[in-house]
Amino acid sequence: MKRSLVSAAAVLLLAGCSGSGGEPAPQQGAGGSPAKVTLEWWHLSTAEPLKSLWARRAEQFEAKYPHVTIEATVLENEAYKAKLTTLTQSGKAPDVFASWGGGVLQQQIDAGLVKDISGDVSAVLPTFTPAALSAYQVDGKTYGLPTDIGLVGFWYNKKLFEQAGITQPPATWSAFLDDVKKLKAAGVTPIALAGKEKWPGHYYWAYLAMRIAGLDALKQAAVDHDFTKPDFVAAGQQVKALADLQPFQKGFLGAAYSTPDGQSATVSNGKAAMELMGQWAPSVQTSSGKGLGEDLGFFPFPAVEGGKGQAGDAFGGGGGLTVGADAPKEAVDFVTFMTEMGNHSEAVGSGGVLPVLKGEESAVKDPNLKQVATLLASAVGYQLYLDQAYPPAVGQQVNDSVAELIAGTKTPEEVGADITEVAKSEG
Repeated sequence: MKRSLVSAAAVLLLAGCSGSGGEPAPQQGAGGSPAKVTLEWWHLSTAEPLKSLWARRAEQFEAKYPHVTIEATVLENEAYKAKLTTLTQSGKAPDVFASWGGGVLQQQIDAGLVKDISGDVSAVLPTFTPAALSAYQVDGKTYGLPTDIGLVGFWYNKKLFEQAGITQPPATWSAFLDDVKKLKAAGVTPIALAGKEKWPGHYYWAYLAMRIAGLDALKQAAVDHDFTKPDFVAAGQQVKALADLQPFQKGFLGAAYSTPDGQSATVSNGKAAMELMGQWAPSVQTSSGKGLGEDLGFFPFPAVEGGKGQAGDAFGGGGGLTVGADAPKEAVDFVTFMTEMGNHSEAVGSGGVLPVLKGEESAVKDPNLKQVATLLASAVGYQLYLDQAYPPAVGQQVNDSVAELIAGTKTPEEVGADITEVAKSEG
């Protein structure tokens, strides 16, 4: 997923959709030439380098297919999620739109909004890595192609760590809490958090649930809709233990993620030592702040002593492109064009995305992103973001409840009970 990430750009109301709408475009126009086609494309790449790269890619596609015009709508993360909810309820979909897979995609499939492109893309499916492709395949059918994959981890300021006497990143949760205390003692704000947007905070509870309860427990919770089990409560208790240390920047509850005074910029400008964020963090830090350059480091989420989860289990997601159920064939052509080796490897080389195609690894240039790619390649298990793995209402409750836990207005037990209540109503 690339969960992007800066300011909202143009928002196109569903009622005014101007793409192919409800009927496929005719194959030919007057004189046997291809009929004019307008493709409506929604994506989330509001930050460089992808913002400009994707715009250029659309222009290249239009040059290759002169009868096609692409109208792009670029939305930041939360605005896009809200539009997807409206989309599912409306029964209409853009021709091409960004997807994270998981529970949201399943709902769109159930609503008949997404095209099964299995036959159209069968020739290129073997070129993708299984992990990247899996989020867009349901019951043996393919409903999209991946453009990115990654994982969440801690991005940190090496100088601030040194200032606090921390010589190496923590490998365990107890060591992590100790380092938070060391940073505070050195007068350094340990962590930046976008409390206003909520989804960044859910990373802490999700990762701790993975480390303490294990991946199988999270998968089982999707079946039995029960988040009140002791290991989930224990995850909440550890989030509370962190929050009780008051590790976040002043005003974090009202902070956004990618604004000039938000989470990313706070780290980028040296005002906090670290943030827990996905693989896109370096590019957003550069867009929203000064950037840390060689002082930026990365370490995976620590292991929890005595936990059932594997330290090598990764948490994250990626991004992909799905095709609206009524879109013309040119929409599938565009999706395959975006994921061709040459085109996609350029995006990888720019640092905007990580490899989704077999053999792309050499295109990763940034040393921190190489570390992320290596961790992904060796991951024992993989868990999609909980606010995307589960049905949207359940995912939103996870975000809301964890935000309240961090704010001190909800207990670990209440977090589990509230998520369970919504999960059972949805199940």
